[in-house]
Amino acid sequence: MSAFGAFFFSIATGFVAAGLTSSFYRLITNKPPSFQLTSEPMVLQVAGLVTLIFAGPTVILRNALRAQVFENRPPHWMLLSSCIAVMWSFLSGVFLLGIFLSAG
Repeated sequence: MSAFGAFFFSIATGFVAAGLTSSFYRLITNKPPSFQLTSEPMVLQVAGLVTLIFAGPTVILRNALRAQVFENRPPHWMLLSSCIAVMWSFLSGVFLLGIFLSAG
């Protein structure tokens, strides 16, 4: 596999993990994952932090899209948020692929 193929495969793996983790968190708690965890009890703060490790890209993109639509932010904010989410997905994808490939 080429370097670009591995790069995009790990990004896709990270985005899939982010989507699954975010959806599972929303299924359990009936609210989307968020970076604002200070108002939650300690148990939910720890669970939210563990969730955000993998669901971070979806939270970033959801917040950026909402800011673009409702607050009329400049387009470069959406681009910057997308770049951060892609890199976060890449890193979590590399981590997950490393675990899956070493276990197999």
